[in-house]
Amino acid sequence: MVEFLNNVNLLVFVLFFACYAYQFVYVGVRFVKRAPKRSAKELHKYAAVIAARNESEVIGELIQSLISQNYPAELLDIYIVADNCTDDTAAVARELGAKVFERHNLQKVGKGYALNHAFEEIDQLYGIRHYDGYLVFDADNVLDPNYIREINTIFDNGYPVVTSYRNSKNYGYNWISAGYALWFLRESKYLNGARMLCKSSCAISGTGFLVSSQIIEQDGGWKYHLMTEDIEFTVDNVIKGNVIGYCETAILYDEQPIDFKTSWNQRMRWTKGFYQVMRNYGAGLLRGCHSARGFQCFDMLATIAPATLLTIFMLLLNIGAVFVGFSEGHDTLVLAAMWNIWAAIRNMYVSLFFFGLVTIITEWKQIHCAASRKVLYLFTFPVFMFTYLPIAIATLFKMKSVTWVPIRHSFVGTNLHHKETTLSSVK
Repeated sequence: MVEFLNNVNLLVFVLFFACYAYQFVYVGVRFVKRAPKRSAKELHKYAAVIAARNESEVIGELIQSLISQNYPAELLDIYIVADNCTDDTAAVARELGAKVFERHNLQKVGKGYALNHAFEEIDQLYGIRHYDGYLVFDADNVLDPNYIREINTIFDNGYPVVTSYRNSKNYGYNWISAGYALWFLRESKYLNGARMLCKSSCAISGTGFLVSSQIIEQDGGWKYHLMTEDIEFTVDNVIKGNVIGYCETAILYDEQPIDFKTSWNQRMRWTKGFYQVMRNYGAGLLRGCHSARGFQCFDMLATIAPATLLTIFMLLLNIGAVFVGFSEGHDTLVLAAMWNIWAAIRNMYVSLFFFGLVTIITEWKQIHCAASRKVLYLFTFPVFMFTYLPIAIATLFKMKSVTWVPIRHSFVGTNLHHKETTLSSVK
């Protein structure tokens, strides 16, 4: 029994290593390869599209950061979808010069439906191809002044979809906001950044991306309505063979949750979305693994599936073995199972700490909080990531009850936890 248990744990470890060893290689890629210098031949015409539900506290800052872009104003229009709003989001946006579409539909709820509404309205007014591309943001975002000029360069170099560098407004607020923020920084630098250098496809991470009008036209609007519409959009494009680019010099800031209840609910929604994407697109990714785009399909498959499921299986297996060992007086089995659990937790903590440490070191100047908090939250980062495990298990049993719930955003420039560096000075 002990030998069987140890063999199964070894198999899980080997599978885990096979699925994720390449991400350590990605770190090396970032240190040995340099991005080629690119320039844009054309400044393209864009529309910024923002879905906003009761975001009057933060929407103004995003619009101001769009208006202040180092980019010709005549080449950028701003559209706000005031989606089932009960506050004055629409009025605030109109006062600042944005074009506003008000949407009221409590049956089809979520960002995907709001984006599709915007594209339908724009198509009726001007035609989808009136713009070369569409920039998609969340209402709590703030942009570096050169954001659009920088992302335009990658778009002009032939990438039909481009994602950007995701930083956070409130990194230093507490261990929860820091956990999110450090993950997104690592994702930007050491996942998407490495993918770009390897000429593989990058992944959209929630917000801050550019998509060509041709893709919107081909899709007939925005057709992605699973709980994680960003991952669904990414996976669908990877399966189709569209390569998503990444622009590290296009810097975006967003707000992270600061209380565990909000974080739990949000990540349950994300986890359900990952399960949905795996169910709907997993077979397509598996087939793609045997094609010319095999690695990028494997990369996306690893992103949406094995880590959490393998970890849950390993934990349940060993916890079950502990109970069996106690009930049968099999002390050796209990000790073996407990050792396997400890070894798994230790290995995961060390791996996550490594990724966090490398990110902290290289992105030190991009992280806007006190040095002591940067160091402290490096140690809590793996703990934050561990909390995905009970969330993933709970989601499996509550799939039907997990729904989209709006999150209140309130951090603006004057409320940033650490004020030594203003957003506009970051480059």
